Amino acid sequence: MQTENVIEIRNLSKVYRDFWGRRKVQALKSLSLDVKKGEVFGLLGPNGSGKTTTLKLLLGLLFPSDGEIRVLGKPAADVDKNERIGYLPEESYLYRFLNAEETLEFYGRLFKMPAEERRKRADELIKQVGLDHARRRQLKEYSKGMTRRIGLAQALINDPDLVMLDEPTSGLDPIGTREMKDMIIRLKEQGKTVVMCSHLLADVQDVCDRIAILYAGELKVMGRVDELLSEQDETQLLTSRLNDEALAEVRQVLERHNAKMLKVGHPTASLEDLFLRTVDESRARPGRRFMPGEDGAAGTPAPAPAATPES
Repeated sequence: MQTENVIEIRNLSKVYRDFWGRRKVQALKSLSLDVKKGEVFGLLGPNGSGKTTTLKLLLGLLFPSDGEIRVLGKPAADVDKNERIGYLPEESYLYRFLNAEETLEFYGRLFKMPAEERRKRADELIKQVGLDHARRRQLKEYSKGMTRRIGLAQALINDPDLVMLDEPTSGLDPIGTREMKDMIIRLKEQGKTVVMCSHLLADVQDVCDRIAILYAGELKVMGRVDELLSEQDETQLLTSRLNDEALAEVRQVLERHNAKMLKVGHPTASLEDLFLRTVDESRARPGRRFMPGEDGAAGTPAPAPAATPES
């Protein structure tokens, strides 16, 4: 395992069992992936694909049925690592009768931050998330978008090295969504590692360096966003303005018409196209799985694990 990886997952499986210990749901199947230091990593998948389960396993809130997880160089079960992690859940569970300042003061105390540092950090974060005008209003009066903002501030109160965001733009208007994405980019510029789950594929496409797509608990696609969305079977040519004659003969007469070639490359699909195509292929061929070492390519068929008798 490489030291530059902030998260290392190897052959991770999670089986939920009922009260009598019988297998109920297999949420993850032999998941292997790495998240590198300083990148924004997107975890995608339809409902029930294992995204939230993965985040909870990383935080040590759940225990794996099989496999290995290391976060910030420590086993996921080591709770000391969580002092360097910031977490924004899909639903923020905050005390409704506290205001923004009191909320951040409370969470700063949990991290045993000195009083002066808590106040300074809280003031900076309230301004950073755009809640300076509502810093003394009780959270019960906040809208869904305002609640997401103070939730993000709470996740950053300890100045974490690793930030995990579950649906960070949920409930935000277009302006708030843009500001949230800008804040995620700033976190990356500060050297922090960000892992985010989102159903809003355009948001992921705007901010993520790499993505992984899960389906039914299996890793189907993983790689750099720009590489995954590049249409390699087509070539896109961008030139300066051409007249009609040049357009008709562009490949043969480009130089003769003194057209400056500005860009040559491959057109890109949208992340939505890639996501839907991956889900359709996964439904058609359930045994197809992404194999480690194939960044930038779709998964190759992998044999399904042999059935084991229930204990």
